[in-house]
Amino acid sequence: MNTELLQAEVQEFVAKNLNAEVSALVLKGSPFPNILAATLATQIAGRKTAQRKLPFWFENQHILYPPKLNLEQTSSQITAEYKASLVSGKAFTDLTGGFGIDSYFFSKKTGEVFYNELNKDLAAIARHNFKALEANNINVNSGDGLAFLKATEAKFDWIYLDPARRDDHGGKVFRLADCTPDVVAHLPLLFEKADHILIKTSPLLDLKLGISELDFVAEIHIVAVDNEVKELLWLLKKGNTSAVKIITKNFTKKENQTFITSMEESENAEFALPGKYLYEPNAAIMKSQLFGKLATDFKLKKLHQNSHLFTSEVNIDFPGRKFKITDIMNFGSKYLKKRFKSKKANISTRNFPLDVESIRKKYKIKDGGTDYLFFTTNLNEEKIVLVCEKL
Repeated sequence: MNTELLQAEVQEFVAKNLNAEVSALVLKGSPFPNILAATLATQIAGRKTAQRKLPFWFENQHILYPPKLNLEQTSSQITAEYKASLVSGKAFTDLTGGFGIDSYFFSKKTGEVFYNELNKDLAAIARHNFKALEANNINVNSGDGLAFLKATEAKFDWIYLDPARRDDHGGKVFRLADCTPDVVAHLPLLFEKADHILIKTSPLLDLKLGISELDFVAEIHIVAVDNEVKELLWLLKKGNTSAVKIITKNFTKKENQTFITSMEESENAEFALPGKYLYEPNAAIMKSQLFGKLATDFKLKKLHQNSHLFTSEVNIDFPGRKFKITDIMNFGSKYLKKRFKSKKANISTRNFPLDVESIRKKYKIKDGGTDYLFFTTNLNEEKIVLVCEKL
């Protein structure tokens, strides 16, 4: 860790070159004799990422940034703050600390945090940044988190893990047992040291598979940002026998959408032909696949068992996109081609044999505009096109 990066003139150079072409700066060389051009480039790229992903870090002139891969793998500020809202207590340990974003926000909700990280360089950067952020209740251990857990006699209110999801060859893995550390194999040790465990996993992990691999799953939080699922959070509570609670969150620029149900909820939605309004669940709800409770809670009806689009005769608040249906056409109608040929429209498909690209080519429809076309299947197994305006 090169502390000369913290000099005022260096930080001024980084700030001035946030929008510069980093590769060009590297070729040009470093204007500072004790700082490599590549090191400067890492700081510029890191600070630029922080501007979008970690605004609190971006505002601090004394933060050091790790290589690009470490920064890509870290939580965003919005998801880290959400994770922190789930925990409390006097003693907390993060076994896979990384860049330290999660540990920092956990430190705002707990008395003392024990941060662990195998990568000594990353741990050194995190130690420095915690000091710069005045997070004085975080203890840094540059070493294996599981070894720390085995060696300590302390018990914790919470244990947090974000297992690495790459194999020895750099390929991505998704099953918990294939991640590092292997959470499944070490559950007895984890529950020996804490009654509450929080695990972050790949958004691609199947919920039922995760429940089958883990013990005492109490809650699963599906966290999306701008309608893209970013994290699955598994809250384990020692001895839990209740149904697994599902909490979906979608953070958008305008609102935070929340939907809560449980894995015991079955598919009990009613079906209907399209009414006046159309509803498309956000990505977090789509990940849950629990559409029956959604239809019941919001008094909606599904268009088809496999379409996952909902309809109603009245306009309601809904955790997802909603539209007013202005026209309904049968797929293949000559009127469809006549109306939209060489014009713009936003196209979506649900439970439909053709993909968006094929439809655009077939009907010569350009992307964009104010019309939204949903190509789907109704309850009578008819292929239809819903022409909508977004609400």
